[in-house]
Parts: sequence; structure tokens; C-alpha cells
Amino acid sequence: MRQKITKKPFGTLADGTQVSEYTLVNARGSSVKILDYGATIRSILVRDRKGAFCDVVLGYDTVEEYVNGNDYLGATVGRCANRIGNAVFELNGETYNLNKNDGEHSLHGGNRGFNRYMWDVEEAPGGELLKEQPGDDPDTRRYDIRDAEAALVLSRISPDGEEGYPGNLQVSVGFTLTDDDVLKIVYDAVSDKDTVVSLTNHSYFNLDGSDSVRSHILQINANHFSEIDDTVLPTGKLIPVAGTPMDFRKSKPVGQDIDADFRQVRCVNGYDHNFVLTDHKAAELYSPDSGILVQVWTDLPGMQVYSSNMLENSVGKGGRRHMTNGAICLETQLFPDSIHNPDFPSPILRAGQALHTETDYLFGIR
Repeated sequence: MRQKITKKPFGTLADGTQVSEYTLVNARGSSVKILDYGATIRSILVRDRKGAFCDVVLGYDTVEEYVNGNDYLGATVGRCANRIGNAVFELNGETYNLNKNDGEHSLHGGNRGFNRYMWDVEEAPGGELLKEQPGDDPDTRRYDIRDAEAALVLSRISPDGEEGYPGNLQVSVGFTLTDDDVLKIVYDAVSDKDTVVSLTNHSYFNLDGSDSVRSHILQINANHFSEIDDTVLPTGKLIPVAGTPMDFRKSKPVGQDIDADFRQVRCVNGYDHNFVLTDHKAAELYSPDSGILVQVWTDLPGMQVYSSNMLENSVGKGGRRHMTNGAICLETQLFPDSIHNPDFPSPILRAGQALHTETDYLFGIR
């Protein structure tokens, strides 16, 4: 079976720009839907243990909901993921003031991060854009991937000064769906000035369609996590997970310790923390109900785990209500506020230096 990518209209922005949805399909019939607005993963369909397809990420039905939403559902996040304290940093002796969109801090790129821009879509590597044939829907274009897996590359240029960041940043995100149900996300970037960059995808996973992921089983390869203050900003301290509700080194239900009388949990009503990874296999999430599991593999040093503590009563695809703890984010990235913590992995991207990183989501059944 030839792998393919289809394209169809998804809606129109207020300025008349057409938003498109691209669907990657593999030999198993699994699929990933990606919007060119925000380079957003809208849907991931994989089979459960009974053979039925299950959509394992949250999303919306209309482009207006993505424009107006504040939860970054499935979006590519940048220029700098997570928080920058007091929305300011110094680089090469210069001070850069960012927009404050999370109290006194800058979060996920500021007022208008990468999730609120249109991205250019490049022809799938190894494939070609097929010409429409008589009788084809004129709004649907098809890619056949010859000698390659279904892939899509989205790119944009973030101009010097966007949200306060220095440098013209050329950034691309490549999505590949293999026949083994692996979703590969590859990030590449280069800037003409020294700048600060940390990229991630903000998908919300729910592996069985239930109202809560508290019964999902989570394992994280991390011995330490980043301590946070009451504004969710890292204090700079890395705390051992041993003996705390943050210990996921052995698999346990997400909800087992989520209500524990432990300050780091109570201050955010759950999990919203960076875990310091000890292995390229970052985590494994499993639903006992559906049998679906996903492994997260990455070359990045950290992973923000967010248990949807503030996701309450919004409405998503098919009228489904998004509830508190209704999904979990596994955001591979550099540590939050790394620019202010010299002992953390540096988010500084020097002029002309190539950034390249990959995170893979491996889906299976148990």
C-alpha cells in the first residue's frame, strides 16, 4: 500500500486566509491530521486492543476554536516553550523584554506564539504532489510517497523582534508517520542572530476517550524534577523524585498521588512540572481500558508533564467536553526558564548554528 497525504480545507481566518488540514495515513490505516495553522496535530487515530480506531489526542472542530483557544491543543510551541521568568532575559549584554502572558512571565512564546501563525507546507520528502484527475475533489490534493514514509514538513520565518526575541529564525517541523505506528516529529531551526529557542508539541493525550486520565498508567525515566514556585516558575532547584508523588520511575496510575498533600502537587492542583530525563526513552503512557500505549522517545533533556489541571469544561471535537485531568501532556523540551539558570541546558542558539532535535511517539497495544 502506498502511503499518502491528503489535503482539505479546514476553515478561514478573519483575514480570509484559508486553513488546510493534512492527513497522513499509513499501511495500517492509522492516521494523523495536521493543520497548517499552528503546525497543529488535530487528531491521531490508532487501533485499540479490539481493533477499533481511537482518537488519542484532544482537538477542536473549527479553526475559530483554535484561534480563540488558550490551551495550545496539539500546537507547535515556540519561539521558546514554557516559561521565561519576568518576561525578560539578557543575551550578549543586551536586555530583551518579552510580552507577559502568564502573570509576570512569558509562556510558550508570548501573546502570539508559533501556535497562532500560518505555516508553509512543503512537499513531502520522497513524494510528489499528484495532479488532480478528472472527477477528483478540486479542494483535495494528494501526495503519494514513493520509497518513503508519509511525511509532511511545515516551516515559517519568525522575524527579528517577534514577541521581543532577537534574530530572524527559520524554523521547520517535520511530521512522519511510519507503518509501525511511530509519529516522528523533527525540529530544525537556524537564526541570523544569537537568540533563545526551545520547541515542543503540546498534544493532550487521552488513550481511551474517557473523561479522565487518572486511571492511565504512566512511567517516566527521571530521577529529578524541577521545583516550581507558586507562579509555576522553576526555582532553579532539581529535586529527587524518590519518596515523593513525583516518582514515576515505576509505572503507576496518573491519579494515584495527584491529590497528595505535597506542596509541589498542591500548588498547581496536579502535575505541571519538568522532569529531568535519564534516558532517550522518556516515558510510557498506557490505558488499561483500551489497551493502547504510547512510548515517548527524545534526544531532549526534559519533559514537561501537565495533567490538564486548568482544562475545565471547554468543548472539543464532536462536542466532547474537556474536563480537569481529562488528558495529559508529555512535552519534550529544554528546561523551563533555562535562560536564567546557567546550570540548566542552554536554550541559546548562536547565529548560524543549526538546531536539530527529534521526538518520537511509538503507539502500540498491550
